[in-house]
Amino acid sequence: MLWIDRRAARYAWTAALVVLAFYLVYLLRRTLFIFILALLFAYLLAPLVNLLDRAIPGRTRTPALALAYIIFVGCVVFLGAQVGSRVAAQATAFEKVFPAMFAKWESPAPGATPEANSIRAQIVEKLREAVGERSGSVLTWLPEASLKFVSVAGDLLYVVIIPILAFFFLKDSRAIRDSILDLVDEGPQRVFIDDLMADINLLLAHYMRALVLLALCAFLAYSLFFSVLGVPYGLLLGVLGGLLEFIPMLGPLAAGVLIVIVAAVSGANLLVVILILLAYRVFQDYIVSPHLMGRGVQLHPLVMLFGVFAGAEIAGIPGTFLSVPVLAMARIVYVRIRKARLVSRLPGPVAFSGT
Repeated sequence: MLWIDRRAARYAWTAALVVLAFYLVYLLRRTLFIFILALLFAYLLAPLVNLLDRAIPGRTRTPALALAYIIFVGCVVFLGAQVGSRVAAQATAFEKVFPAMFAKWESPAPGATPEANSIRAQIVEKLREAVGERSGSVLTWLPEASLKFVSVAGDLLYVVIIPILAFFFLKDSRAIRDSILDLVDEGPQRVFIDDLMADINLLLAHYMRALVLLALCAFLAYSLFFSVLGVPYGLLLGVLGGLLEFIPMLGPLAAGVLIVIVAAVSGANLLVVILILLAYRVFQDYIVSPHLMGRGVQLHPLVMLFGVFAGAEIAGIPGTFLSVPVLAMARIVYVRIRKARLVSRLPGPVAFSGT
C-alpha cells in the first residue's frame, strides 16, 4: 500500500495554491491595475481630505471627501484651461512646421567636416525612421511614451471609475484596515500585520506625494528655463518632461532624448539645452529626490534598474510604473519578517523589555 507523506502533500498543496493565485492575478491584471491606480489616487488626495476632515465637524468623512473632489476638479479644469490649451497649440504648431525643420536640419552644416556631416546624416536617418514608424504624426509620437502608462484608463468609463473607487478607499480606509486585522487572532501575528500595514501605508503616501512633486518640479523647471532662453515650444517640452517623471528612471531618460530631438529640429542651441538637462538631473536626482522620497524607498540603484526592466518585460509601461513601489513593499515585508524572527529568538525577559 502506498503511503503519502502528509508534510510533502501539504507543501505541494501550498505550492499549487500559490501558482493558482499568480495565475488569477495574471487573468485579472487589467482590473487590478485599475484598482491600484485608484488606490494611488486616493493616497494623492489623502492629505487634502485629512485637512478638510479636521476642519469640518461631523461623524463621517463624506463632506470632506466631497469638498476635496470639488477642489481637485476645479484645479484640473483651471490648469487645463490655462496650460492645456497652450500646450495643444504648441503641439499643433510644431507638427505643422516639423517637416520643414527636419529637412533644414538634415542638410549638411556649413563649415563642418565630412565626418561630422556623415554622423549627422546617420542620426537624421535614424530619426526619420523612428518618425515614419509612427505614421508621421509628431503630435501622436511625442506624447506616446508619456501617456501610454495610463492607456488602461483611456476610456471615459475608466476615468470615471478610478475617482469613484478612490472615494471608497478614502471613505472606508479604517474599516478596510480593521477587517484585515479581524482575520487574525490577537497575538504577535496581529501586531506584525498591523505594523506591516502601517509601514506600507507610510511608504505609498510618501512615494505618491514625492512623485507628483518631482513631476511638478520638472514641468516648472523645463518650462521656465526653455521659455526664458527662447527655446521653441518650451511649455510643450515641460509637459513632456513632467509626465515622464512618473516612469521611474527610464522616464527622465526618455524625456531628455525627446527634448534634445525637439530642440535640435527646431533650431535651438543644443549645447545650452543639454547643459540645462544635465544640471537639472543632477539637482533633482541628488538634492530634490532624496529629500522628497526621504527614507521610504531604500533601494539600491541596481535593484531599481532590475525592477524597472523586469516590470517592463512583465507588464510593459504599467509594470515599469509599479516596479519601484512593489520592490519597496517587498523590502518592507522582508525587513519586518527578519525583525520578527530575531525578536522570537531572544530570551523572554529581553524580548519583553523591547516591546
